[in-house]
Amino acid sequence: MRQNNVMELSFLSLSENQSFARATVAAFVSQLDPTLEELSDIKTAVSEAVTNSIIHGYENKKGIVKLICSYQDKDVEIKVKDEGLGIANIEEAREPLYTSKPELERSGMGFTVMESFMDSVEIESKVGEGTTILMRKKIKKQS
Repeated sequence: MRQNNVMELSFLSLSENQSFARATVAAFVSQLDPTLEELSDIKTAVSEAVTNSIIHGYENKKGIVKLICSYQDKDVEIKVKDEGLGIANIEEAREPLYTSKPELERSGMGFTVMESFMDSVEIESKVGEGTTILMRKKIKKQS
């Protein structure tokens, strides 16, 4: 994607940084004058992706989560990357209600939520090397 603007943020895989990631992406995307619903959708998807990196990627151990956000015109692209455990079976992980951590009472809806709030979600992962989630959303023009 060509870019009008881009930002990159790296932070420790601490649960309290999830809200920091949400707020940062919201501030960045606000430049495009999204609706409150569009902004809420993006923040929710980012929360789910960052939470997955922290809980599943690093299993609550310290690691680095990278958040890269860019836009071209009204097309937003958000990447959340970790160098954690990786996902053995991406298709299984995308299934609603699937969780690899039932003991933590996880709902297993992370990818389903991301997919319902964003226009597209792509997942690349290698066991032992980490996961990259790429999400896209087009901000509608306001009348």
